[in-house]
Amino acid sequence: MALLSIRDLRVEYTTVRGTVAAIPEFSLDIDAGESFGLVGESGCGKSTLIMAIMGYMGRNGAVTRGQILFEGQDIARLGAEPLRRIRGSRIAIVYQEPGTALNPSMTVGRQLMEVPLAHDAKIGRGAARDCAAQALADVHLPDPASVMRRYPHQLSGGQKQRVVIAMALLANPALLLLDEPTTGLDVTVEAAVLDLLNELREKYATALLYISHNLGVIAQVCERIGVMYAGKMVEQAPAAALFRNPRHPYTRGLLASLPRPGADKRSAPLVPIPGVVPAAGRAPPSCGFLTRCPHALAGVCDAGEISLLPAAPEHTVRCARWAELPPVRSPMAGARANLPASDDAPVVQALDLSRAFPVGRRMLLANDRLEITAQRGHVLAIVGESGSGKSTFAKVLAGLDAATSGSLVVLGQEVAGRPVRRRDAKLVAAVQMVFQQPDGTLNPSHPVGWPLARALRKFGIARGGDVEARVTALLEMVRLPPSLRHALPRQLSGGQKQRIAIARAFAGNPQILVADEPVSALDVSVQAAVINLLLAIQAEHRTTMVFISHDLGLVRYLADEVVVMYLGQVMEAGSVAALFEPPYHPYTEALLSAAPVPDPEVRTKRIRLEGEIPSPLAVPPGCRFATRCPRRIGRICDDTPPPLRGAAPGHVIHCHIPLDDLRAVAPVFRHAPAA
Repeated sequence: MALLSIRDLRVEYTTVRGTVAAIPEFSLDIDAGESFGLVGESGCGKSTLIMAIMGYMGRNGAVTRGQILFEGQDIARLGAEPLRRIRGSRIAIVYQEPGTALNPSMTVGRQLMEVPLAHDAKIGRGAARDCAAQALADVHLPDPASVMRRYPHQLSGGQKQRVVIAMALLANPALLLLDEPTTGLDVTVEAAVLDLLNELREKYATALLYISHNLGVIAQVCERIGVMYAGKMVEQAPAAALFRNPRHPYTRGLLASLPRPGADKRSAPLVPIPGVVPAAGRAPPSCGFLTRCPHALAGVCDAGEISLLPAAPEHTVRCARWAELPPVRSPMAGARANLPASDDAPVVQALDLSRAFPVGRRMLLANDRLEITAQRGHVLAIVGESGSGKSTFAKVLAGLDAATSGSLVVLGQEVAGRPVRRRDAKLVAAVQMVFQQPDGTLNPSHPVGWPLARALRKFGIARGGDVEARVTALLEMVRLPPSLRHALPRQLSGGQKQRIAIARAFAGNPQILVADEPVSALDVSVQAAVINLLLAIQAEHRTTMVFISHDLGLVRYLADEVVVMYLGQVMEAGSVAALFEPPYHPYTEALLSAAPVPDPEVRTKRIRLEGEIPSPLAVPPGCRFATRCPRRIGRICDDTPPPLRGAAPGHVIHCHIPLDDLRAVAPVFRHAPAA
């Protein structure tokens, strides 16, 4: 008997427009100790499913049909008190944002102790404290006694997520629900959390239901995968089979939206799924994907409701034409060719650039003696964990901050100490920025055409009646209908708002675009559309893009050159081909090994970084990475700043390890076809 068996589930919500079915029909079985991943775009019903399992649907939500059988008991029909006894003890949940799951006014220890005290009437406070400390040790948090005394704001994002996982596991639940638990975390922290989940699942035999839009994460954690669309399961298969040969057009569309290993922007354009997920209750009654499907056939796909059909052993698909679709094969993994050197002089050149902030009587060096160059028309990616100084450099480049010392030449002008208010209008227009969250740059009280018109007037691009024509041209450039200029930000989707932010950035005809995590919060299909848009506009205008990201798969796909930063310094810099093959800086190697890969035929070695990034107020005197480096060679790493080594033309590594030794390191990625 399955641990969790969801049978013909229907979840409805009562709204001002009437009753809508957020989940019209859904079935799923998860065995004890199994790890099951559920993927799909926002609005497909994934989080609604988790809320239904937990009984957190609010007053206007209800299960109107079907069963949610947990350990043989239909928990959808339980009263409040019996369901409360199951929550936390037999079923636990880990949310996307750990900060909202922790009480900021209570110490971590007190919050953890509440779990055993609430679920075990016989346990005393001393025993509950011991259980809490042991749970922190189980999730590999050093010095549990110290962590117990801290408040949530005194922990990093990764530490808070580990505390939330420890809290969920304290009562030894049989089922752990995970709703995007690593979104927003650094790639190294994300990898550590995923390793931890696999380890704890083996130790406690806990079943996992993992929800995510990141297919690489799902591939790394889950044995079986289900694809959800418009509230229905449209495909279900073992992980390797689903990635190797997806059968449903929607699954194929999700994978085509992702940068795959071995592909780049020249050889394999991303293919976004057209349209959007239909609103709850508005999907076609036959195939929910009908209006977006490139393979839809009149008289077949719209003839009636389509059931889950067997496509292979343990592989089912809800598609009438699945057998007619050709097999899908991912591109071979491997290094792409080095790009030819640019004939243009650099448009951005940082030399010995530093930015320090006073903190009490000490100085915090957010950027320390940076040397960074960007060529015209190229994509320069900057990668590194949070706190490495990426965004600080971006702000100095865009004029939102000023450097403390050193040189920064932008389009022939020295701007290191010149914030935007001291730059001329022409230079301000030439360097524009796109942020991670477009909501922060759009005024909620103004229609979205207003910031476009304002930018055109401010930069002297258009006047009078020409403004409206230019606004229309900008909206068309980012593939939005001109009528959308009158819409308020709250009426737009996340992808549409990011397109408006891109249009605003291009209103001044910039020569340099600084993009700080511009797609990390978007669904994979919307991300693909925005990336294609950026690359198309960049190619047309020959714009230089400084692209900041923690998504190394995306960086490998679109970058020409890459800079790897750690604790305010550059560890390695070179072409994207050079950065993804040995010789690596040990930090680059660790970042690459932590990146989830959405391909079962690509194997990666795993390097687990121990400890936290040191405080920028107390940086190591030698190599900044020495305290966490798995290849540390001795006291020289602790005491002496590393030399700059030229690994190849345009490729530099700051490291004490001899280059021949770094060249002998096994590649992180290797192609290993399944039998």
